Amino acid sequence: MRVYFDYNATSPMAEDAAAAVTSAGRETFGNPSSVHHFGQRAKAVLDEARSAVATLLHGDPSEVVFTSGGTEADNAAIRGAADALEPSGKRHLVASAIEHEAVLNTFKALARRGWSTTLVPVGSTGIVDPDRVLEAITPGTALVSVMQANNEIGTIQPIAEIARMAREHGALMHTDAVQSIGKIPVDVRALGVDLLSLSAHKFNGPKGAGVLWIKRGVRMLPILTGGKHERNRRAGTENVPAIAGLAAAARLAAQKVDAEGLRLGALRDRLEAGILNAVDGTAVNGAGPRVPNTTNISFDRVEAESLLIALDLEGIAVSTGSACSSGTLEPSHVLRAMGLPTHRTQNSLRFSLGLYSTEQEVDRVVDVLPRLVDKLRKVGRR
Repeated sequence: MRVYFDYNATSPMAEDAAAAVTSAGRETFGNPSSVHHFGQRAKAVLDEARSAVATLLHGDPSEVVFTSGGTEADNAAIRGAADALEPSGKRHLVASAIEHEAVLNTFKALARRGWSTTLVPVGSTGIVDPDRVLEAITPGTALVSVMQANNEIGTIQPIAEIARMAREHGALMHTDAVQSIGKIPVDVRALGVDLLSLSAHKFNGPKGAGVLWIKRGVRMLPILTGGKHERNRRAGTENVPAIAGLAAAARLAAQKVDAEGLRLGALRDRLEAGILNAVDGTAVNGAGPRVPNTTNISFDRVEAESLLIALDLEGIAVSTGSACSSGTLEPSHVLRAMGLPTHRTQNSLRFSLGLYSTEQEVDRVVDVLPRLVDKLRKVGRR
């Protein structure tokens, strides 16, 4: 049995999404900007996809801008807002210290252009304190960016409260919702955000398609210049097959998010309890509300990458953290930001479940882990 518990890195396409990609790739090959029949068929696919995403987010189709994924959406939100507001004299950005690299590295790039940035620390729970965000906001703050759900530990942030504070102080509010879409209900109006990013492949859609939701009336400058695509907000011919797959995944998520959240929460709790009971020296990283599919567990006296490889040899795929940081031996910046001891930042694994996860897979992991951990600990004592 092969077990895939790395859904936060990417998820397998749902059958409807895969079928939509194939169908659009074969039959809807026209350029959506063309006025002839083939182009208008492609434009209709985009219009339907915009409506599907708007329904999922409780927004309006006109507010949906298609991108190549979450990283581009984050960049477009932050750079686009910064470029639009720079002439006003607002040159300050605020984010949490546990954001995805797509946000953190974009902040660094803008800092090299003369922008000032503040990263708000988090405590051991992995939850951002809204009061700390408020302390960081100044009259010169252009934008606040806080992710809705953390990709490594799954903690859900108080976005509505932070957005209210940002709005009251004249700053735009962006949230990276890449890890929350499809796992918990997301309502852009209730959250009160101005900008929201999502990526199709995180909720059973294809890679290469994402969305930046831009609240009507928010002024942005495009980071890609060229034609007048996406109402002058993102130049370049749209990836119609991938967007068709995104739409199918969005419809599935809208239909199943509540029931699937309950199912995954039960599976995650079963996995978490099973590991904590079967393996001594283990602890869950992060507390408070979390997306239902994610747990991050530290294994005392075990190197995380050694355990990851041992699990892979048993046919079980998990992660040491963000897939975008793979290949680096640096400790998790999320766990470091939480103030965890150095050994816990280096001995923790993320287990993230999804649409095709089963009880049998959970039980397989719980059955295998004690033996592997015991073996690695014995090797470490030599």
